[in-house]
Amino acid sequence: MTPASAAQRSPLRPHDLLWCDDVALPEGMAVPGWVSGALATGAPAVVRRAPLAQADLVPVGLRGTSRDQRIAAHVPRRSVRRIVSPESLLERIAEIEPTTPLPCLKALRDLAPALNALGLPWGPTGGVGFALASGLPALHPQSDLDVLIRVPFPPSDTQCHALAWVARDRTCRLDIQIDTGRGGFSLREWLRSPPRTLVKTDRGPTLVADPWGDPGDTT
Repeated sequence: MTPASAAQRSPLRPHDLLWCDDVALPEGMAVPGWVSGALATGAPAVVRRAPLAQADLVPVGLRGTSRDQRIAAHVPRRSVRRIVSPESLLERIAEIEPTTPLPCLKALRDLAPALNALGLPWGPTGGVGFALASGLPALHPQSDLDVLIRVPFPPSDTQCHALAWVARDRTCRLDIQIDTGRGGFSLREWLRSPPRTLVKTDRGPTLVADPWGDPGDTT
């Protein structure tokens, strides 16, 4: 969590949550009422993977209180006053009550020790990350648990075994994304050992043989 002046200089990565003073919607689009309401309640925007339309515009996603309230937008870099990364939310996990009725929070609490043992940067994203960062009511009993793990190099055999254990079915739907620094992909899909892995990059999704190689190299 950084002051406004520092936030405007800090590098931004996909899944970072931003609190901003201004939002740019697609040209010609009327501002939905829920967008104004979300911003008024202090809802953050989430950095998304997309080509930079302009150097000073950050591609983000905005969310409301229901699943159908989602919109792709941009925020001026100068308007960013606070940044929260997924990794910075780990301290909030200790605040989750063991008796929580929400399966996604219970799964996060239970999985945290195994994720910490990987020795890799990680953190909750999606609705869970949004709720932990903002304190806004964004979760329900059917909410998924989304987790981001930063793996800049191909994992060791030991890490692969640990990742496979973490990715097992839980009491809620679990979506673990691996971020290589060049792109992101589904851990569950990668563990199935397909000849190609779908990697999401700033230039769009692409099928590659090696997720840690050049995202433009599909051979």
